[in-house]
Amino acid sequence: MGGDEVTVYFIGAGPGAADLITVRGQRLLQRCTVCLFAGSIMPDDLLALCPPDAKIVDTGPLTLEQIVAELADADAAGHDVARLHSGDPSLYSALAEQCRRLDALGITYEIVPGVTAFAAAAAALNRELTVPGVAQTVTLTRVSTLSTPMPPGEDLATLAQFGGTLVLYLAAAQIDTIVPELLANGYTPETPAAAVAFASWPQQTVLRGTLADLAAQMHEANITKTAVIIVGQVLAAEGFTDSYLYSTARRAKGAH
Repeated sequence: MGGDEVTVYFIGAGPGAADLITVRGQRLLQRCTVCLFAGSIMPDDLLALCPPDAKIVDTGPLTLEQIVAELADADAAGHDVARLHSGDPSLYSALAEQCRRLDALGITYEIVPGVTAFAAAAAALNRELTVPGVAQTVTLTRVSTLSTPMPPGEDLATLAQFGGTLVLYLAAAQIDTIVPELLANGYTPETPAAAVAFASWPQQTVLRGTLADLAAQMHEANITKTAVIIVGQVLAAEGFTDSYLYSTARRAKGAH
């Protein structure tokens, strides 16, 4: 992990609970003398892992150029940097644009994966998202906003037709338009649906229901952000076939 070479570490901080950061991420955070973190979505007890004399920068009010300047300044001064991203850096983290600029500057970086918000949401629901005979595909997506449209072919109407388990990030504020769109593209009012806000945080809120009532539940609970929405039959799966992995048939086959 870097040796004597100065490195920027993009660290997945996990969904919220400080003890859901990976061991590797925690060790790096404890030794990096500069830490950049993503504003209010990072718990204080996680930042407490930083060295006592570390420079800690809240990137919430910064522009991309200012963030990259902080990374470059730390690199020039010979400091390893912990760049904390909530969840996992591979999903909705603005990682790619930072890496592109570091590549141009010749600054070394490493990516440390983290526990994703959808995984924490599934854990809060006590559900597996891929159940034999029910769903073996998980679609992770979001919906268009005024600032960031979806690419062609990735609109919700198109993705809804694939079935499986649908996971929506950054979409809680648009639940009133999401539900009708899903109902118009293959889903039924009885389709199981759930929303988990602040997964793994002390204020975690878990809502379970169907597409017919999820929007009303979210309005009543005032969930408009920091939530993951999950839709699919896996949320209410019963009577499904056991997986082949641990079956007696597989054991018997392996014995021959």
